[in-house]
Amino acid sequence: MNTVNYVLSGLGGQGILFMTKIFATAALNKGYNILGAETHGMAQRGGSVVSHLRIGDAASSLIRAGAADFLLSMDEAEAYRYLPYLKKGGKLFANAPSDAFPDVRVAAYLDKMQIKPYAMEAAKTAMELGSPKSTNLAMIAFYSAFGVGPLNADDLRSTVDTISPKPFKETNMKIFDTCHGADVQSTPQTLLEFHAHRIAIVEHARRLQQLRWSQQYSGHGNSDTGN
Repeated sequence: MNTVNYVLSGLGGQGILFMTKIFATAALNKGYNILGAETHGMAQRGGSVVSHLRIGDAASSLIRAGAADFLLSMDEAEAYRYLPYLKKGGKLFANAPSDAFPDVRVAAYLDKMQIKPYAMEAAKTAMELGSPKSTNLAMIAFYSAFGVGPLNADDLRSTVDTISPKPFKETNMKIFDTCHGADVQSTPQTLLEFHAHRIAIVEHARRLQQLRWSQQYSGHGNSDTGN
């Protein structure tokens, strides 16, 4: 098979290396060759952490800029930091609010590169399910729902089930199943059109508020004049 490149990014303590382990184990279970590399930075202080995983017959463990098929990020800022690693037509998955991602400042670049962004509030979902430290599993499950890449949902779910410590297995599987079945918000418009629509809504709301203020203060003015 052609080499498929994953870049996983986030901050120290978010479980990037465990995410990598799940993807790598699932790939090995399917008989694929893998190569990987990790950069920890100031991981113990919440600094940037990035992991490269190459599935297939790769000669080097590092993924060059513009060559990644997938970027999964546990942090929105880190998603933007490592965005240059994605190739044209790549896919971006981020732990971020789906109705506000991506930032309008990168919309033109994503359109130009034909990069499709997907987002869900994985941290919020994990917290609601009682396991905030399982945000990484929530992101893997979210990714698996789209049926892209060499590893399908069953491959990843089976791996999570196998490698999860017994005390956490039930919770981990609940998080995976919930996030795999999460309602995915898709936008058929280009990102520029999408953000233009958002800006128009905000501007309309602002004008309505100004109108209310104008009417309110106009009413007070008439009352004062009458006195």
